[in-house]
Amino acid sequence: MSTPADIPRHRAIVAVDIEGSTTHTNSVRALLRNVLYQLLEEAFTIAGIGRKHRDAFVDRGDGALCLVRPFDQVPKTLLLATFVPVLTDLLEKHARELPDLAFRLRVAIHAGEVHRDTRGPYGEDVDITCRLVDAPELKRRLKEISAPLALAISQELHRAVVRHGYPGIDDRAFTQAIHIKLGEERLRGWLHTPEAGAPEEGLTA
Repeated sequence: MSTPADIPRHRAIVAVDIEGSTTHTNSVRALLRNVLYQLLEEAFTIAGIGRKHRDAFVDRGDGALCLVRPFDQVPKTLLLATFVPVLTDLLEKHARELPDLAFRLRVAIHAGEVHRDTRGPYGEDVDITCRLVDAPELKRRLKEISAPLALAISQELHRAVVRHGYPGIDDRAFTQAIHIKLGEERLRGWLHTPEAGAPEEGLTA
């Protein structure tokens, strides 16, 4: 007989991780963690993804796991077209106002089935999201750019959402450049590379 923990529930899964957190003292890490959770809450709220649409944030030490429930009012397009840009803007604003506590984020987004027990969420799709946010290609991408946020998405999210070019999402701005391993299976992910979708200099639409 199945128990509640055996029953998967669909979620959009967002993982975030603070860049270079191990270089800070524990006291500074505590401050950064507080700011991270404040900015996440603010970004979700501005994007129209309220607490009733989400599970409680799951702590990852120097990051967090955010699970969005399947409401019609919060389609996955909202995460890419609104939440990520808002979070980027909030990070930039925070860096201007408190430069000593400025930080940058790696963000990964996937969607799939999530199990939960008394210790928290788990399952293959959670693992995929965590592999993406820790992927060397995403870490390298963040080092190469000046923006405060670098984004990776799963193959499934790209196929279901990005490639269709919904409003606010430029499918040309994603490059299939991430490789992760889950058990014996090799999976791919996509990096957000806005310059890939930008028109060449000197060309007009």
